[in-house]
Amino acid sequence: MTASSARPRLYPLTWPLLLELLLGIGIGIIGTMLAARLGDDAGAAFGLANQVFAALFVLFRVIGAGVSVAVTQALGAGRREHADEVARATVGASTWLGVGGALVALLAAGPLLGLVNAPSEVAPLAATLLQALAPALLLDALNATMASVMRAHLRSREALVVVVLIQLVTLVVALLAMPHLGLPGYALACLCGRGAGLALHIVLWRQRLALRLQPHDWWRLVRAPLATVLHIGIPGAAENISWRLAFMTSLAAVAQLGALALATHAYTMQFLHVILMFGLAIAFAVEILVGHMIGAGELHAAHKLVRKSLGLGVMVALVVSGGFALAGPWLLRQFTTDPQIIALGCTLLWWTVLVEPGRVFNMVVINALRAAGDARYPVLAGAASMALVLAGGSWFLGVHLGWGLVGVWIAYAADEWIRGLLMWRRWATLGWLPHARAAHRKLRRAKAA
Repeated sequence: MTASSARPRLYPLTWPLLLELLLGIGIGIIGTMLAARLGDDAGAAFGLANQVFAALFVLFRVIGAGVSVAVTQALGAGRREHADEVARATVGASTWLGVGGALVALLAAGPLLGLVNAPSEVAPLAATLLQALAPALLLDALNATMASVMRAHLRSREALVVVVLIQLVTLVVALLAMPHLGLPGYALACLCGRGAGLALHIVLWRQRLALRLQPHDWWRLVRAPLATVLHIGIPGAAENISWRLAFMTSLAAVAQLGALALATHAYTMQFLHVILMFGLAIAFAVEILVGHMIGAGELHAAHKLVRKSLGLGVMVALVVSGGFALAGPWLLRQFTTDPQIIALGCTLLWWTVLVEPGRVFNMVVINALRAAGDARYPVLAGAASMALVLAGGSWFLGVHLGWGLVGVWIAYAADEWIRGLLMWRRWATLGWLPHARAAHRKLRRAKAA
């Protein structure tokens, strides 16, 4: 059976990814609810610490953004041995990145929270949680890489099983530990869940991919296959890091507005994360399929797939965000009884209906560009908008003009639409095509050799 004939269509690949992402965000929402029961300061600290944790996780995009593309292109070209070399090499690289990220969280929690203007009543709680989460960063790095390889092999259902196990273990431990340990109980739950996930990943690599890791694979850095990954991964990580830095700057603007604004932001962002998961699942599926198509030389099919997927993603974003906006009062009351937070959060959810279609353009097209080998354009084209509109606009509209969180959300919407339309223009005008042809030629020459 050829790679092309074995490749599924968009929907069969998307739904396991969607469930996987929703389960991942679901435990964050439950954790936020459990933290909010300890008080709004604890809820704000939970949200702030997890945003810093997510910023550190972006370090792993150096590997994660490249491994999926490298493996899918190799499989599409019929080069299974090269795909396995890449998979093994990225495990060792992920170990070193995970250790580095864990040390940063452990040793620099205070300064990192200071960069986002953590209020005095929130900062100690957030620092304790961030330090306790440090070991989970190492396990996250390994799980993320191994899951990317599974999905690249079109094993999205098996990857979903791992996420189910991780979230079940995390949920059970969090429910048992947080009432007694407070916020550190959530960190313990994350460590147990990630550990169980890594163990299952090792088993699935052996049984489903016939990949048995050797002891040296966990720490060795192999230059040749990593070069392939980093060619895509470094620009991809740079785009993610640029966005994360801009977002953290906007979060500092939110913190400047006070603990109430920070709590409202933390609660509303939980729903925003759920909303964007639908578009993100489509984007991940597009990346996997486009990578296989580029490896197989099916460039016209890749172009058609992206256009179809983008239309689907925008429609889904409008429907889902509209539903959350309508349900806003009830949803927010699951986190807090403060009428100010509920009223402001409902307003932000209606603004999210404007934000999300623009975000879909970014997620779907950027992932497609990366899969086609055009990884530098997203960061080069979008850096100015992220710095000036997302970061600068949040401070100017939210703090300087006094528009508060509504001003921050307007900055979010403007940035997503500006960058999204730039990405779509790149794809629609076939600016990615030379990169895709070059990647296919390189794989074909290597296979012939």
